[in-house]
Amino acid sequence: QVQLVESGGGLVQAGDSLRLSCTASGLTFSRYHMGWFRQAPGKEREFVSAISMAGVNTYYADSVKGRFTISRDNAKNTVFLQMNSLTPEDTAVYYCATPKRVLASTYYLRVSEYENGYWGQGTQVTVSS
Repeated sequence: QVQLVESGGGLVQAGDSLRLSCTASGLTFSRYHMGWFRQAPGKEREFVSAISMAGVNTYYADSVKGRFTISRDNAKNTVFLQMNSLTPEDTAVYYCATPKRVLASTYYLRVSEYENGYWGQGTQVTVSS
């Protein structure tokens, strides 16, 4: 079955950096778009970033644009989220997700496909001020 396993979270200070990883198994990774979501206590889940199957197209929420970078290594079945200049507002559980089906590149931002797709267990990121 499909499994997504996130790692790399932790407790850091404002201004620090973290690199999250999400390794997938049970699917042909290079054929699936990948996304990152986050959810802070008492807040709605936020679609943070996405990358198309070949890594050509990327998306960032305004809240992280210019600070976060998404990338993928299809040979290692892994997607990364490099997070720089972290602030306390970035504190959340971060999840990677992928649609349950192969989609054309033009649909890599179809959020509903991720929401109904496969999810990892999440990794906690805590940024202290």
